[in-house]
Amino acid sequence: MGTLSVVATPIGNLADITLRALETLKNADVIACEDTRVTAKLLARYEIQKPLVIFHAQSGTHATTRILSLLGEGKHVALVTDAGTPGISDPGSMLVRQVRDRLKGDVRIETLPGPAAVTAALSIAGVPTDEFVFLGFLPHKKGRQTLFAEIAESKRTVVFYESPHRIEKALASLSETLPEDRRVMVFRELTKMYESVIEGSAEEVAEHFATHQGEVRGEFVVIVSA
Repeated sequence: MGTLSVVATPIGNLADITLRALETLKNADVIACEDTRVTAKLLARYEIQKPLVIFHAQSGTHATTRILSLLGEGKHVALVTDAGTPGISDPGSMLVRQVRDRLKGDVRIETLPGPAAVTAALSIAGVPTDEFVFLGFLPHKKGRQTLFAEIAESKRTVVFYESPHRIEKALASLSETLPEDRRVMVFRELTKMYESVIEGSAEEVAEHFATHQGEVRGEFVVIVSA
């Protein structure tokens, strides 16, 4: 029986990896990764040498077919993403579904939990987390404004990811739709050297980034408090 190990990897600081994840990466026959260059840095840090197979949203059916074939041969495949937990705003979920549908009980699927930017941000936000809505990366165009209206109306904490190319536009949209008493927190470069948190009204946070253009780079998690 083949094994698919879904392995969470650090979102920034390479020391944030579990002992079990390291053991699994060392024992796997193949590692399926999003970007070989990124994964190679992690593996080099822990002196792990394994064959790498590329799997990402644009890799097409060939990559999926190859991984399914390896699993069908009884191989142990470890699935990682560039940062965090595969399947969370990540095409890893599509691969897991293909394995479940096409190989059914012939493959063991196991999870190796660990870092995810959404839970990392929530853990230090100090906002209500008994219920929250996670939107992943917002769409670039279609439905984007509708989502901002839904965020403004939500009675729950809302979390989403944003890129440096759209963070200012996202904050401008929040400024236009949110009531003044809703707090916004922007977490930048979590666990990395330049980690920072900016908190305030949507307008205040938008003004901060407008006047600190050097900070409009990196990875962003945005939280809108209930």
